[in-house]
Amino acid sequence: MHIQTGTPIHHQMDLRKEQFLAVRATTDRLVKPLYTEDYVIQASEDVSPVKWHLGHTTWFFEAFMLVPHQEGYEWYEPKLDGLFNSYYITHGHPFEKKHRGWLSRPTVEQVKAYREHVEAHVLQLINEADEEKLQELEPILEVGIHHEQQHQELLLMDIKYNFSVNPLRPVYHPLDAATDRVVDEIHTVQPGQEWLFFEGGKTMMGWEEQGFAYDNEKPRHTVWLEDYSLAARPVTNGEYIAFMEDGGYQKGEYWLAAGWDTVQKMAWTHPLYWEQKQDGTWHSFTLSGMKPVHPDQPVCHISYYEADAFARWAGKRLPTEAEWEHAFRHHSQSGHFAELETYHPTSVYQKEKDGSYKAFGDVWEWTQSPYTPYPGNKPFDGVLGEYNAKFMCNAYVLRGGSCVTPQTHIRETYRNFFAPDKRWAFSGFRLAGDGKC
Repeated sequence: MHIQTGTPIHHQMDLRKEQFLAVRATTDRLVKPLYTEDYVIQASEDVSPVKWHLGHTTWFFEAFMLVPHQEGYEWYEPKLDGLFNSYYITHGHPFEKKHRGWLSRPTVEQVKAYREHVEAHVLQLINEADEEKLQELEPILEVGIHHEQQHQELLLMDIKYNFSVNPLRPVYHPLDAATDRVVDEIHTVQPGQEWLFFEGGKTMMGWEEQGFAYDNEKPRHTVWLEDYSLAARPVTNGEYIAFMEDGGYQKGEYWLAAGWDTVQKMAWTHPLYWEQKQDGTWHSFTLSGMKPVHPDQPVCHISYYEADAFARWAGKRLPTEAEWEHAFRHHSQSGHFAELETYHPTSVYQKEKDGSYKAFGDVWEWTQSPYTPYPGNKPFDGVLGEYNAKFMCNAYVLRGGSCVTPQTHIRETYRNFFAPDKRWAFSGFRLAGDGKC
């Protein structure tokens, strides 16, 4: 049955279908360079196999759209429900994350067939739904689209980590000569450390009811800020090397107690993926292979503990997420994102009208704010209430997106979050200070 078109919800769902197909095609493009063996490895408990990401993002649409809403639909394979369920315990019994790399079955080809099956049924469901049903489906489809974009970033993070442990140093994404020069050689004169001053007072933060946002970005609420300053740009590799050379990793006075314990236990002496050559130069593993560490690029793959220690060493601090959002709430959200397909921070700095550089893109920026609910926060209804709320403990907020974040996925209120010891995200930081710096 095909229904009459032309109403606002039909126009909205036409747009959602285009987004759905575009996002699914992007995921397919991201995995295209991989060999079958690359789909199945899991080099740490933090990462997941590529095959699992493909299955999980497909399961999301099957579990939350098709099974509840398409009359007569039956699970493609009931056993996949638990296998590709990530953490929704109110839905079922998820397979333990740290064991995802144990599974050779379903095969890669079987997972791809599963994706094609579910995609076809999602489109059929939308095309045959009446207006009332479309109203129910639209918010679920929108969340599913953004959910898959999150996993596109996770795919690139996990591929990088999985490849990094291989002594062969596999190259996921060779850069052509022109792009490689942009990433490694061509850069504007690195600005000195400039500071942006902001007057404090009563202000608002959180989602403004325009466009999509996750439940953890709501509601918009009042906060009070003291006068503060933000560095105009993120901390660079060159500046971080100065911290390392000054014994930053050996001086416990700069570190939180938990951070110092982690440094000792993990024997950290430099950012993740860095290696020092015999001539003393630093190189870093990237999705395009081993590259010299460029002093003017934002430092990346830094834990909260390392960012906080550097800030103490520099006599500054990390910003709060309220300060970060207040500073960049009217900032252009242009920047270096996944669409540029370099998948590595660049040293190209473009000054914005407010005097800042790189507010969005390149690296996620740690804040000193713990990941907790906003006042009056209400999670998504039903099973999707587990999407964010259950993780609001023992994590810190990052802002701004990175070079592997889809640009259409980011906004000024977006709250990313990780435990303070995690480093495989494309995470960096900028400094903050009280009053004028």
